[in-house]
Amino acid sequence: MHILITGGAGFIGSHLADALLERGHRIVCVDDLSLGTEDNVAHHFHNERFTFIKLDILNTADFNELFKQHKFEHVFHMAANSDIQAATADVHLDLEKTFMTTFSTLECMQNNKVKNIIFASSSTVYGEQEKVLTEDTGPLFPISLYGAAKLSSEAFISAFCEQFDMRAWIFRFPNVVGERATHGALFDFVKRLRENPRHLVILGDGTQRKPYLYVKDLVDGMLFGWQHAHERLNCFNLGVESSTTVTTIAQMVIEEMGLKDVTLRYTGGRRGWPGDVPSFKYSLAKINALGWKAQRSSDEAVRLAVKAVIGKLRGA
Repeated sequence: MHILITGGAGFIGSHLADALLERGHRIVCVDDLSLGTEDNVAHHFHNERFTFIKLDILNTADFNELFKQHKFEHVFHMAANSDIQAATADVHLDLEKTFMTTFSTLECMQNNKVKNIIFASSSTVYGEQEKVLTEDTGPLFPISLYGAAKLSSEAFISAFCEQFDMRAWIFRFPNVVGERATHGALFDFVKRLRENPRHLVILGDGTQRKPYLYVKDLVDGMLFGWQHAHERLNCFNLGVESSTTVTTIAQMVIEEMGLKDVTLRYTGGRRGWPGDVPSFKYSLAKINALGWKAQRSSDEAVRLAVKAVIGKLRGA
């Protein structure tokens, strides 16, 4: 198929490009490189089925022209602000990078009669809830601007599907870790311990517990759901049954860096920063019933990611 990936040079988008090319598809990858990097996809530059274009998809004139030049069959919309904490300093960040990029993508699809969108959503749409989160959980009240922008994007996708006879696959991601990541708790811990190997500050009380999904498992789950779900609007939680605490992540980082006698200092409170959901539990019954489960546990995913981050920084 002829496929467009927005945000295709980013952490998850580049792994998605790898997987789609392995499956024989023809890919156009667009990215404004505000978070992504050409290094993430440079190994495909020799591939005649891969095209990389630096493009701000909020520039609708250029984005529409791209759609006119290529007869896309599916759009994987991955472009977004992926640094949730950064939005506390700039309230426009998620409005523009997370929601308006979705609107721009939908508008160009509608203008050019492209009918299929696969959307990277997030567990943050659920807000802070005590119950096990199913795809039918509601009402939804996000507590971060990122979550609000993702939920607004889902709503517009739903409306476009009804208004313009489109089809959508919405995947709600948990915390995703692995090679090519640029931020997150484990990434921060490695950087801080390189600066001071005797002392580590941990935001919150360290008991924050979340499911961490390895990026290659995430991409596998997305592609499985895309290939096997056939409703007009398909929505799935992606994740793992297990979870990992922030303190456990810190301990893994310390072990993998070979450090001893590191003092941990907690800033206190239930959450790491305003908008952080300290813990949640997904129901994966829907995607499991379709036939998919992650290969790696949460702890295994974190351990792989820690090794990858340390290895990259040592090689820098």
